[in-house]
Amino acid sequence: MSYQNITASLSPQDIQEIKAALQKVQQKLPFLITLSTEERRKLVKMGDKSLAFVNNSVTAAQSNREILPATFDVEELVQDYQLAAALTELLISIQQLSEQVDDTLMAVGSEAMTSSLTVYDYVKTASKKTPGLKTVAEQLGERFKAIKGRPTKAASGS
Repeated sequence: MSYQNITASLSPQDIQEIKAALQKVQQKLPFLITLSTEERRKLVKMGDKSLAFVNNSVTAAQSNREILPATFDVEELVQDYQLAAALTELLISIQQLSEQVDDTLMAVGSEAMTSSLTVYDYVKTASKKTPGLKTVAEQLGERFKAIKGRPTKAASGS
C-alpha cells in the first residue's frame, strides 16, 4: 500500500491493551536475555545460511551418537536448534511489525512537523500585528536555535 496522509488515533485504552499484549508476549518468552556489546562480539554467529548447517549437524549427531564424546549433550543441541528456528520465525514477524510501526511513526511525524512548521510561519507573521503572539512565536522558535556552533535544527532537518 502506498503512503497517503495518515488519519488515525489510538485511545488510551487501545494503548493499554497493546502494551498488555506485548507484556503477554514477553511472559511467553521468560528466557529472553540482554547481551552486552562485548558478549555479542564474542559469540559465534548463526545466520540464515547457518540454520541449515545446524539442522544437518543435529541430524548427524542424532544418527552418530557413538562418535561424539559421552559429555556431548545431543538433546541440548536439538533443543537449541528448535528454539533458534522458532525464534527466527517469531523475529521475522516482530521485525515486520516494527518496520511498519517505524514507517508509520516517520510518516505521521513528518505530517505533524510539516503542519507545525506552517503554524509557526503563520504565528511569526501574525505576531508582528497581533498582540500576545510574540511570546508564542518565540516559544515555537526555540526549536530552531543553534546549540554551541551547531547548525540550526531547521537547516539540518532534525
